[in-house]
Amino acid sequence: MSELEALPWDQSSKSAFLNQQFAAQHNYYQAHFPHADFQVIESAGTPIGRAYLLWSDIHLQIIDISLIPSYRGQGLGSQLLAQWLARADAQGLDTGLYVESYNPAQNLYRRMGFEVTGADGVYFKMLRPANQANTP
Repeated sequence: MSELEALPWDQSSKSAFLNQQFAAQHNYYQAHFPHADFQVIESAGTPIGRAYLLWSDIHLQIIDISLIPSYRGQGLGSQLLAQWLARADAQGLDTGLYVESYNPAQNLYRRMGFEVTGADGVYFKMLRPANQANTP
């Protein structure tokens, strides 16, 4: 993780910190979204990311999606998002998510039909109505 590169920690300490952070976030999501799908994203059997998706009768909430840096910018996120949006469209579901205001992924979300419907200073709330074109 690029945020840790400047820290004077050895690799073992960085790994322990990241594992602790993942566990805390995963436990939070499990506690607050107990019915959400947790998906490990793999490439050739190697874990490269994760997603938390909450499907309801009227809405898909993308709680979190993350790819390791070396797999970003290659179209994989677009492919995954297109699959989820196609399923949401088939079920007539709106789709929502939150993204940091500085995160370049918001450009992908806009291309996929999401619009900003709110902001809190750190995050943009984005919504995509059902049955929109989901071609990047």
